[in-house]
Amino acid sequence: MEFLPILKLRLLNGWVYLAVFYGCFGLYLLSCSKAIVKKLYSVADWEKQYYKLSAIGKPFSVASLLLIVFSSIKFNTVLFWLGTFIYLAGFTIMFIALFTYRKTPADQAVRDGIYQYSRNPQWVGLVFIFIGTAMSCGNGLALLLSSIGIVLYHFRIQGEESACLISYGQSFQDYMDSVPRYFSLKRKKER
Repeated sequence: MEFLPILKLRLLNGWVYLAVFYGCFGLYLLSCSKAIVKKLYSVADWEKQYYKLSAIGKPFSVASLLLIVFSSIKFNTVLFWLGTFIYLAGFTIMFIALFTYRKTPADQAVRDGIYQYSRNPQWVGLVFIFIGTAMSCGNGLALLLSSIGIVLYHFRIQGEESACLISYGQSFQDYMDSVPRYFSLKRKKER
Protein backbone atom coordinates (compact mmCIF):
# COMPACT_ATOMS: atom_id res chain seq x y z
CA MET A 1 0.00 0.00 0.00
CA GLU A 2 1.27 3.44 -0.90
CA PHE A 3 0.36 6.39 1.26
CA LEU A 4 -0.31 8.50 -1.84
CA PRO A 5 -0.13 6.57 -5.10
CA ILE A 6 -0.01 8.31 -8.48
CA LEU A 7 -3.42 9.83 -9.09
CA LYS A 8 -4.79 9.74 -12.59
CA LEU A 9 -8.26 9.15 -13.99
CA ARG A 10 -8.27 5.74 -15.66
CA LEU A 11 -10.86 3.25 -16.80
CA LEU A 12 -10.21 0.82 -13.93
CA ASN A 13 -9.91 3.09 -10.92
CA GLY A 14 -11.69 2.97 -7.60
CA TRP A 15 -14.53 4.96 -9.13
CA VAL A 16 -15.79 1.62 -10.52
CA TYR A 17 -16.53 0.32 -7.01
CA LEU A 18 -18.16 3.62 -6.08
CA ALA A 19 -20.22 3.77 -9.30
CA VAL A 20 -21.59 0.27 -8.67
CA PHE A 21 -22.52 1.12 -5.09
CA TYR A 22 -23.99 4.57 -5.73
CA GLY A 23 -25.77 3.37 -8.89
CA CYS A 24 -27.47 0.57 -6.95
CA PHE A 25 -28.21 2.92 -4.05
CA GLY A 26 -29.79 5.44 -6.45
CA LEU A 27 -32.00 2.71 -7.93
CA TYR A 28 -32.94 1.64 -4.42
CA LEU A 29 -33.98 5.21 -3.50
CA LEU A 30 -36.07 5.46 -6.67
CA SER A 31 -37.90 2.28 -5.65
CA CYS A 32 -38.81 3.61 -2.19
CA SER A 33 -41.80 5.66 -1.14
CA LYS A 34 -41.21 9.33 -0.35
CA ALA A 35 -41.94 8.62 3.32
CA ILE A 36 -39.14 6.03 3.52
CA VAL A 37 -36.63 8.31 1.76
CA LYS A 38 -37.60 11.17 4.07
CA LYS A 39 -37.10 8.93 7.12
CA LEU A 40 -33.75 7.72 5.76
CA TYR A 41 -32.39 11.28 5.50
CA SER A 42 -34.20 12.95 8.40
CA VAL A 43 -32.18 14.99 10.88
CA ALA A 44 -35.27 16.11 12.77
CA ASP A 45 -34.90 15.88 16.56
CA TRP A 46 -31.11 15.66 16.37
CA GLU A 47 -29.20 17.47 19.06
CA LYS A 48 -27.11 20.24 17.43
CA GLN A 49 -23.85 18.91 18.86
CA TYR A 50 -24.26 15.61 16.98
CA TYR A 51 -25.17 17.37 13.76
CA LYS A 52 -22.14 19.67 13.96
CA LEU A 53 -19.70 16.91 14.89
CA SER A 54 -20.95 14.60 12.13
CA ALA A 55 -20.63 17.45 9.62
CA ILE A 56 -16.91 17.66 10.44
CA GLY A 57 -16.52 14.12 9.07
CA LYS A 58 -17.94 14.97 5.63
CA PRO A 59 -14.84 16.73 4.21
CA PHE A 60 -12.69 13.75 5.21
CA SER A 61 -15.08 11.34 3.50
CA VAL A 62 -15.35 13.49 0.37
CA ALA A 63 -11.56 13.83 0.16
CA SER A 64 -11.23 10.06 0.53
CA LEU A 65 -13.78 9.46 -2.23
CA LEU A 66 -11.96 11.87 -4.55
CA LEU A 67 -8.66 10.08 -3.92
CA ILE A 68 -10.34 6.75 -4.65
CA VAL A 69 -11.78 8.05 -7.94
CA PHE A 70 -8.26 8.87 -9.15
CA SER A 71 -6.53 5.76 -7.72
CA SER A 72 -6.08 2.66 -9.85
CA ILE A 73 -7.30 -0.67 -8.60
CA LYS A 74 -4.31 -2.81 -7.59
CA PHE A 75 -5.34 -6.03 -9.35
CA ASN A 76 -3.85 -9.38 -8.31
CA THR A 77 -2.46 -8.18 -5.01
CA VAL A 78 -3.41 -9.28 -1.52
CA LEU A 79 -4.84 -5.80 -0.90
CA PHE A 80 -7.03 -6.09 -4.00
CA TRP A 81 -8.53 -9.41 -2.93
CA LEU A 82 -8.91 -8.44 0.73
CA GLY A 83 -10.34 -5.02 -0.17
CA THR A 84 -12.75 -6.51 -2.70
CA PHE A 85 -13.93 -9.07 -0.13
CA ILE A 86 -14.50 -6.31 2.46
CA TYR A 87 -16.28 -4.16 -0.17
CA LEU A 88 -18.59 -7.03 -1.17
CA ALA A 89 -19.34 -7.83 2.48
CA GLY A 90 -20.22 -4.18 3.06
CA PHE A 91 -22.34 -4.02 -0.10
CA THR A 92 -24.25 -7.12 1.00
CA ILE A 93 -24.78 -5.85 4.57
CA MET A 94 -25.85 -2.42 3.30
CA PHE A 95 -28.47 -3.71 0.88
CA ILE A 96 -29.85 -6.36 3.23
CA ALA A 97 -30.30 -3.51 5.74
CA LEU A 98 -31.84 -1.18 3.16
CA PHE A 99 -34.40 -3.74 1.97
CA THR A 100 -35.35 -4.49 5.59
CA TYR A 101 -35.62 -0.74 6.19
CA ARG A 102 -37.94 -0.34 3.20
CA LYS A 103 -40.28 -3.11 4.43
CA THR A 104 -40.78 -1.40 7.79
CA PRO A 105 -43.59 1.20 7.95
CA ALA A 106 -42.20 4.75 8.00
CA ASP A 107 -43.70 5.43 11.44
CA GLN A 108 -41.95 2.47 13.10
CA ALA A 109 -38.38 1.75 14.18
CA VAL A 110 -36.65 -0.97 12.17
CA ARG A 111 -35.93 -3.97 14.39
CA ASP A 112 -36.20 -7.05 12.16
CA GLY A 113 -33.73 -8.96 10.02
CA ILE A 114 -30.15 -7.76 10.25
CA TYR A 115 -31.30 -5.04 12.66
CA GLN A 116 -31.47 -7.79 15.31
CA TYR A 117 -27.65 -7.87 15.25
CA SER A 118 -26.85 -4.20 14.71
CA ARG A 119 -28.78 -1.00 15.33
CA ASN A 120 -26.85 0.57 12.46
CA PRO A 121 -26.17 -2.07 9.78
CA GLN A 122 -26.34 0.52 6.98
CA TRP A 123 -23.41 2.37 8.53
CA VAL A 124 -21.51 -0.86 9.16
CA GLY A 125 -21.97 -1.75 5.49
CA LEU A 126 -20.91 1.71 4.35
CA VAL A 127 -17.76 1.55 6.48
CA PHE A 128 -16.83 -1.77 4.85
CA ILE A 129 -17.54 -0.33 1.39
CA PHE A 130 -15.26 2.68 1.92
CA ILE A 131 -12.46 0.74 3.62
CA GLY A 132 -12.61 -2.08 1.07
CA THR A 133 -12.49 0.32 -1.85
CA ALA A 134 -9.52 2.25 -0.43
CA MET A 135 -7.70 -1.03 0.21
CA SER A 136 -8.40 -2.34 -3.31
CA CYS A 137 -6.78 0.81 -4.66
CA GLY A 138 -3.85 0.53 -2.26
CA ASN A 139 -4.33 4.16 -1.25
CA GLY A 140 -3.15 4.69 2.33
CA LEU A 141 -4.21 8.34 2.48
CA ALA A 142 -7.74 7.46 1.30
CA LEU A 143 -7.86 4.75 3.96
CA LEU A 144 -6.70 7.23 6.63
CA LEU A 145 -9.20 9.92 5.56
CA SER A 146 -12.03 7.35 5.42
CA SER A 147 -11.12 6.20 8.91
CA ILE A 148 -11.23 9.76 10.27
CA GLY A 149 -14.60 10.33 8.57
CA ILE A 150 -15.90 7.05 10.01
CA VAL A 151 -14.87 8.02 13.55
CA LEU A 152 -16.65 11.37 13.18
CA TYR A 153 -19.76 9.72 11.70
CA HIS A 154 -20.12 8.01 15.07
CA PHE A 155 -21.68 11.31 16.14
CA ARG A 156 -24.21 11.04 13.30
CA ILE A 157 -25.21 7.65 14.63
CA GLN A 158 -25.60 9.11 18.12
CA GLY A 159 -27.77 11.87 16.62
CA GLU A 160 -29.94 9.32 14.82
CA GLU A 161 -30.32 7.23 17.94
CA SER A 162 -31.23 10.20 20.14
CA ALA A 163 -33.87 11.19 17.55
CA CYS A 164 -35.21 7.62 17.57
CA LEU A 165 -35.50 7.75 21.36
CA ILE A 166 -37.63 10.88 21.01
CA SER A 167 -39.78 9.34 18.28
CA TYR A 168 -40.21 5.80 19.62
CA GLY A 169 -39.64 6.18 23.37
CA GLN A 170 -39.23 3.21 25.69
CA SER A 171 -39.57 0.60 22.93
CA PHE A 172 -36.46 2.04 21.25
CA GLN A 173 -34.63 2.18 24.60
CA ASP A 174 -35.44 -1.52 25.08
CA TYR A 175 -34.11 -2.17 21.57
CA MET A 176 -30.91 -0.23 22.39
CA ASP A 177 -30.51 -2.28 25.55
CA SER A 178 -30.77 -5.57 23.64
CA VAL A 179 -28.95 -4.90 20.32
CA PRO A 180 -25.38 -3.56 19.93
CA ARG A 181 -24.81 -0.24 18.19
CA TYR A 182 -22.52 -1.65 15.51
CA PHE A 183 -22.45 -5.41 15.13
CA SER A 184 -22.39 -8.67 17.02
CA LEU A 185 -23.50 -12.16 16.18
CA LYS A 186 -24.68 -12.44 19.78
CA ARG A 187 -27.48 -10.22 20.95
CA LYS A 188 -27.24 -8.48 24.29
CA LYS A 189 -29.25 -10.12 27.05
CA GLU A 190 -32.85 -8.97 27.30
CA ARG A 191 -33.70 -7.21 30.55
